[in-house]
Amino acid sequence: MRWLIALLILALLGSLQRAWLSDEVGYTALAGQRAYLQQQQNANRELAEDNAVLLQEVRALRTDLSIVEARAREELGMIKDGETFYFVDEQ
Repeated sequence: MRWLIALLILALLGSLQRAWLSDEVGYTALAGQRAYLQQQQNANRELAEDNAVLLQEVRALRTDLSIVEARAREELGMIKDGETFYFVDEQ
């Protein structure tokens, strides 16, 4: 009877060892998942900050047409009617 109890205890410890120490389901895996979660939270925080900046730009573009005009001039090279554009090539 004692050997049966000892065998059952060993089987229980063997199954618990996998739960405690396994890289798939144990404490090691839990620590890895917590580190991954922290990385994702940091990435989400950075993206939320970027989104806030972009939202401010969108609101400014919707309300102030001079900003739209300035961006069109800088990024697209647009000019107003009646203006003369001079291109100077400095090679």
